[in-house]
Amino acid sequence: QVQLVESGGGLVQAGGSLRLSCAASGLTFSSYTWAWFRQAPGKEREFVGYIPWSGISTRYTDSVKGRFTISRDNAKNTVYLQMNSLKPEDTAHYYCAGRSAPLLSSTSSSYTTWGQGTQVTVSS
Repeated sequence: QVQLVESGGGLVQAGGSLRLSCAASGLTFSSYTWAWFRQAPGKEREFVGYIPWSGISTRYTDSVKGRFTISRDNAKNTVYLQMNSLKPEDTAHYYCAGRSAPLLSSTSSSYTTWGQGTQVTVSS
């Protein structure tokens, strides 16, 4: 049974930091491409970034470049999203998503496995 469990969300002041975790089970974690998406109320789900199976050549959406970092620990079957210098516009429900094929994609429909998400709220 495939399961993704996100954690680490919460309420933080602007300029603060949070680290989200996504623990996976029931799949071959190391061969997956992992991504983070977010969705704010009334808005479409937005790509945040991805990390390939190799851990090299991560990609981020422009609005988070230089502030967010995705990493993975294959030994722990966990992918992380380190978020620094948070802004109120980063407030959203954050989801991790995975796909077993090597194709790198920023499109949510390309990902087959999703967690339940964790809420991040940034106050001004």
